[in-house]
Amino acid sequence: MQKKPYLVGISGGSASGKTHFLDSLKKRFNTDELCIVSQDNYYKLAFNHTRDENGHINFDLPDCVALEDFAADMAALHRGETIQRHEYRFQHEDQRGPLLTFKPAPIIVCEGLFIFYHSSLFDQFDLKVFINADEDIALQRRLKRDVAERNINEDFILYQWKHHVMPSYRQFLLPFMAKADIIVNNNTHFDNSLKMVTAYLEKLVQPKPGTNA
Repeated sequence: MQKKPYLVGISGGSASGKTHFLDSLKKRFNTDELCIVSQDNYYKLAFNHTRDENGHINFDLPDCVALEDFAADMAALHRGETIQRHEYRFQHEDQRGPLLTFKPAPIIVCEGLFIFYHSSLFDQFDLKVFINADEDIALQRRLKRDVAERNINEDFILYQWKHHVMPSYRQFLLPFMAKADIIVNNNTHFDNSLKMVTAYLEKLVQPKPGTNA
């Protein structure tokens, strides 16, 4: 009987270093050993989003994400099924991107802000990792990223941080940090945590002595 995939959830605040940690982890495994699915591709189209009192879309709310669909797709991958999802493009929030295909693998990694908030997702994870960084450090990272990669005005980034990002973090993310199996402190680097997670996951994909690879 084929062993079911091992599900890993990686969450944490905005600009805490989730993507960097994930990219570093990905490099340590073969493509057929690891399947990575991001919450980003489950954002609803812009017209579905909640606007604040100033008319700005608040992307930092759980209801901006199709979490039920995400949970259903993770369950399908866990059953060994292939799933498809349109890519979400941050500069074109009202348009669907190309169709992406995700195939099951021995290790399935799910990444995103709200993956621990949704109970149907949270309960599926075999390993829960929370990436943490001090608020001032995360803000500087977000400023650098959003100005360079998303062409967002610095004043608006600071507005989002104060009115959207941090209130949401405190309400929807921070309570789950204590429930994580591993907390990665990423103010400067995460090398030791990455080595630990890699070593643990490698044991899941390496054949046991006396078995055929």
